[in-house]
Amino acid sequence: MIASVRGQLLRQGANFLIIEVGGVGMRVEVPSGARAPRLGAGEVFLHTSLIVREDAMTLFGFETLEEIEVFEHMITVSGVGPKSALGVLSAMSPGDIAAAVMAEDDKAFRQAPGIGPKTSKLLIVSLAGKLDHLPQPAATAAPTAEKPSDDRAQVILGLQGLGWNEQQASAAVLQALEAGAPGDAARLMRAALLILQSGGK
Repeated sequence: MIASVRGQLLRQGANFLIIEVGGVGMRVEVPSGARAPRLGAGEVFLHTSLIVREDAMTLFGFETLEEIEVFEHMITVSGVGPKSALGVLSAMSPGDIAAAVMAEDDKAFRQAPGIGPKTSKLLIVSLAGKLDHLPQPAATAAPTAEKPSDDRAQVILGLQGLGWNEQQASAAVLQALEAGAPGDAARLMRAALLILQSGGK
C-alpha cells in the first residue's frame, strides 16, 4: 500500500500529476477544476490511495487527510468507483460533502459527473454518521440536535450486526425509505429487514 508520495513535480495535467520519486515518474490521479491541488515548483507531497484492479493499478492523491478519508468512505458505496469519488471531490470539498450528508441534500452530489439520483441517495444513506467530525461551511453547519440521518446510521449498523454487509444494509434502508417507511430507527429497521429477508424485492 502506497500511503503517500513526496518528490519533484515533473508534469501537471487536468486531473493528474507526474511526480518523480526515487528516479521514477509516478502518475497520480488528483481532483480537478477548482479543487485541483494548488502546487508550485519544487517538492510535492500527497496522501495517496492505491486502487488495484484486474487490469490496472491506479494511484489517487490528495492534499489533505480529510480528502482521502472522504474518498475512501465513498468508494465503499455500491455503484461509486474511484473515478466517481474523485469527481465528487473535484466538485465539493470534504466539508461540503459532510454538510450535504447531514442535510440529506442528495442533489448536491449530482453536480459530479457519473452521479445520478439513485447513487446520490445511496451516498447520503451510506455516509450518514461517518463524516460528522469534519469541519463544515459555517452557513451550512448542521444543528447539534439529533438528526434523522443518525437513525439511518443506527439501522445500518444494526443490520450489519445481524450478518448483512454495509452495502446490503445501506441499499435496504434506501429502498425502505423510498417505499415510504417511517424514518425512526425501530420502524425503519423492521421495514429494511423485510426487504432483506425477501431478497430485496
